[in-house]
Parts: sequence; structure tokens; C-alpha cells
Amino acid sequence: MSLARDIPLLRQVPLLGEFSDEQLRLLAFSAENVVATPDEVIFREGERSDASYVVVSGKVALRTQAKGGKEGPARELASFGPGTLLGEMALLIETQRPNTAVALERTEMIRIRRALFKRMLQEYPDIAQAMHASLSRRLQMTTGELLKVADALDALNLVPLTEKRK
Repeated sequence: MSLARDIPLLRQVPLLGEFSDEQLRLLAFSAENVVATPDEVIFREGERSDASYVVVSGKVALRTQAKGGKEGPARELASFGPGTLLGEMALLIETQRPNTAVALERTEMIRIRRALFKRMLQEYPDIAQAMHASLSRRLQMTTGELLKVADALDALNLVPLTEKRK
């Protein structure tokens, strides 16, 4: 992997959209290049997350285990290719992985640790401010969409199960 290839790819990632070319170069230089073989687990559901992964080449599937203690095969939620940022929230907060990521083929990735990302935000507060504004807009849009769903469900005049049982 090379900086010449990594920087244009990182520029495509929406969360990194506010970074300048020089800042992306520093991020790419400081991040870790990782290669996963087919069927290799990149991270597991429930693990502590300390980094995100940008897919450079190849394909990664996100899978989840059956809920309620049921055993069985993991259910594939989606698959992602080059330019995808996996585990975005891990860059900002300590959390647990909601899914398992598995390489579907030979996959090259850029692993960005939260500590590196936070250091970048501390050194470049203008990026942090722009990212805050962008995340706020995304949250407002998501909230608006959820309110539309709630209104649509209310319009169906559904009675909660607990009231039906009475």
C-alpha cells in the first residue's frame, strides 16, 4: 500500500471529508496497513472497539449472531468494498462492536486507531468543529426520519401488545 493510493481513498470517506490533503497524508502515514485473508475475522461482535478500518481493496461482510441465546450460523447483514469505513463510532468513543466483520476475499485495509484520530482532532481543532457540525446535521436528519416512521406507525392506530392482552 502506498500513500499515493491511500490519500485519494481516504478523501472519499465522508467522516474524513474535512481533512486537507496534508492531514490525510499524516493520517495515512500514521495508520496501520492490514491485510486479511478470505474468511478471516477482522473484529468480533461484542469486542471492545479501539479502531476503525477503511477498506482499500477486497470485500468485507458484517454479520450478527442470532439473538436470545439461539445458536446457529451468523446472519450476514451487508458487505462492503473499497472506500468504506467500518466501525466509524470507534474513532470517537469507546464502544463494543455491534457486528462481526469477516473478509470475503483478500482484503487490504487501513486501520485507524482512536488514539491517532483523537490526536489529529486535538492538533487540528478546525477539523473537530467541522466534524461536529457534520455529525449534528446527520443526527438531525436521522431524527427527522425516525419521527416520520413514528408518525406512520401512529397513523396505523396500532394498539401495543400489552393493551391487547388486558
